[in-house]
Amino acid sequence: MSVSELGCIYASLLLQDDGIPITAEKISAIVKAAHVPVDSFWPPLFSKLFQKRTVDDLIASVGAGGGGGAAVVAAPTAGAGAAAAAAPPPAAEEKKEEPKEESDEDMGFSLFD
Repeated sequence: MSVSELGCIYASLLLQDDGIPITAEKISAIVKAAHVPVDSFWPPLFSKLFQKRTVDDLIASVGAGGGGGAAVVAAPTAGAGAAAAAAPPPAAEEKKEEPKEESDEDMGFSLFD
């Protein structure tokens, strides 16, 4: 992540925290006042992003991408806790033996043949 991106991110967070609409001009003014070198295309890019989504939406969706979700297991209630305590512990998984890879010597050739 470049200094330009970080400057625009922090400027956007400052504006959102103060309840000020996030615009390219305001982002540019903040990073200029902070003496952060920013490429000219970053502030308009961030302002377009925040026209469609809010900072709160982006923060709430961090790490929510791709893949299947994990199964949600509810916490046991008082009655279920006693039944769960009486249940035997699950059996440990047996280790599976992995097949050994054949070396070059077993195949009848080597690096220096």
